[in-house]
Amino acid sequence: MKKIAFLFLICVVSVASFAQSDSLRIRLDSLLNDPMFETSQVGLMVYDLDGDSALYTRNHRQLMRPASCMKLVTAITALDQLGSNYDYHTRIYYTGNVVDSTLVGNIYCVGGFDPTLTIDDVAILADGVRRLGVDSIRGLLVADRTMKEMQDYGEGWCWDDDNPLLTALSIGRKNIFLQTFAEEVARAGVNLERVSLIEGQLPQRAQLLTVCKHNISQVLERMMKMSDNFYAESMFYQTAASAGKGLARAKDARDITKRLIARLGLGHEPYRIADGSGLSLYNYVSVELLCTLLRHAWKSPSIHSALLPALPIAGVDGTLKDRMKGTKAQGNVLAKTGTVSGISSLAGYCTTASGRQLCFAIINQGVMRNSKGKAFQDRVCKMLCEYE
Repeated sequence: MKKIAFLFLICVVSVASFAQSDSLRIRLDSLLNDPMFETSQVGLMVYDLDGDSALYTRNHRQLMRPASCMKLVTAITALDQLGSNYDYHTRIYYTGNVVDSTLVGNIYCVGGFDPTLTIDDVAILADGVRRLGVDSIRGLLVADRTMKEMQDYGEGWCWDDDNPLLTALSIGRKNIFLQTFAEEVARAGVNLERVSLIEGQLPQRAQLLTVCKHNISQVLERMMKMSDNFYAESMFYQTAASAGKGLARAKDARDITKRLIARLGLGHEPYRIADGSGLSLYNYVSVELLCTLLRHAWKSPSIHSALLPALPIAGVDGTLKDRMKGTKAQGNVLAKTGTVSGISSLAGYCTTASGRQLCFAIINQGVMRNSKGKAFQDRVCKMLCEYE
């Protein structure tokens, strides 16, 4: 009798769970009756992380442009490949000899595509030259930007957009590092005797003088919270550099991303990975892929612990600061937004009213007013957060 009662209880729980899921499907289906979908497309997937099952899918395998939700692909791939303890490096080297407190040789500033570099960082690097024990330099100041391929823009970027130049050595996206470094060296009390500022490449026998480091988490925060394209492309190229081919190429980052996708079981899908930020017109992914990556991040403690604090929080900060306020989604939904002409997207995590952990991905494509896409996404999120 006890066994029969136990089996009966399991059946009751299963039926109740199915009824709840069916109720959610009905409610989400009702949102898709909106007239906006007569002239636009949507991809939608909701996944129960606790139950390890899909709760809802609509066009979940359709290829769509993700806009800045591409940054989720970039971030999760980078964390998977590089680890959450990865540091960006900007290095200063020198060649030559010190003769009577004068460096007769060259200073090399080697960029590592660190988007967070500030003038204060440059001042600290410049002080490292003074600590060499010199009061003057007779030679060259050389900017080495050869960490990455010499392409200023990403594949498929629009020529008339105000896009950042993808240079491996800059301050505030501007190509002013070498000039600023020279000014800070002089301010530190080192005389630059007939010193020329040039572009070049580090020779093999140069000696390391000083290093500036920033952790990947510092890049992640602005990249995700503020949807910073320059920061995203820097992370894309850090992933590329891990291929160990000497010159970081976008192709290498794409290949590493595709290998992760294959490892997660979606290698057969014809996804197109063009850049790291989502600016490209050539990116094509699916909401299934976004949810698969979010699940992978959720199950990987090191990725999860780095990614979650960087995501915008509904009604609180980042690009979600003004959305879903005064609802159960406020402070609950942690998700990446995406907006380009005709595309609005949202993908991330939330907790239901009953405490279940979900991930979701939504791409609205062909929406002439992105506000309509955002309003639809907000309604979905509110519904998920109210779900029992």
